Amino acid sequence: MVAVLTPLAFIAQRWTPTPRTLRRAALAAVVMSVLIVVTGGAVRLTSSGLGCDTWPKCTDDSLFATPEEGIHGAIEFGNRMLTYVLSAAVGWVIISARATKPWRRGLTRLAWAQFWIVMLNAVLGGITVMAGLNPWTVAGHFLAATSLLTVAVITWQRTREGDTAPRPRAPGPVRKLSWALLATSAVLIAAGTVVTGSGPHAGDGSDVPRMPFDWATTAHVHAIAAWVVCALALAMWLALRVVDAPRDTKARARDLLLVLLAQGAVGYVQFFTELPEILVGIHMLGSCLVWIAVLRVALSLRERPVATASLPARSDSSVSASV
Repeated sequence: MVAVLTPLAFIAQRWTPTPRTLRRAALAAVVMSVLIVVTGGAVRLTSSGLGCDTWPKCTDDSLFATPEEGIHGAIEFGNRMLTYVLSAAVGWVIISARATKPWRRGLTRLAWAQFWIVMLNAVLGGITVMAGLNPWTVAGHFLAATSLLTVAVITWQRTREGDTAPRPRAPGPVRKLSWALLATSAVLIAAGTVVTGSGPHAGDGSDVPRMPFDWATTAHVHAIAAWVVCALALAMWLALRVVDAPRDTKARARDLLLVLLAQGAVGYVQFFTELPEILVGIHMLGSCLVWIAVLRVALSLRERPVATASLPARSDSSVSASV
């Protein structure tokens, strides 16, 4: 009886990606995960959220945007089409991980996790449109995109590591500090969705309901969370210098501080200038960059060395024969 190969197994038999190809595939998924957030923000900030007023079609009668939908329909439909580019990037990661020799099961599972998050977020995007841009579903849509970015960054890191057990590169208290930094950064991002949900940029020119919170108050809470994250990031940078952590780990902590300073500056400027669309879009990009920087700091505190096969010991007779 002839075994039937799955398409991925068939490809794996005939192609082996280089480590550089695998890393590039994972990086492409990270870049696309950021880009889909930024373009999604552009949809909202141009009031194009209901440019296509149904899902999965653009209108009741057309799968594609039509001239009647105008520029808003083109922007919304373009963002939907970008999901296919994101899916292609994730597909490249899946194929590359499966075809790697030897097969890395954990890496392949991470790649497939990206695929399922993309599918989930596509459905959430459809629900968001059909719910008339309900701010709670908009927030869920953004948080799902952040989850995708999280898995993509972890996958990218794992492509440069082996599959051995993780080994710490910093003392326990420093690693615990990184968990606190991760947790507060997650709270910061979640608080940002509340600021967005109660703010003026509803995503459509019509009267879209907002979250029942005072926008200025939520913005102040968000700022407090940002200052806590900055304090923890500074503590992490100092702690890594005290314990003489590896150079790359200290560099990532420095990069995090720089990104946080830039993001904070944009945040305060947009607050005092009444939320101009371009600054809000830059702030959304900054949110992704901050989260990537936080993840990279945490991931740099442990390592997974690539396992190398030891050479067999040479017998005395073989040594004598070679002399």
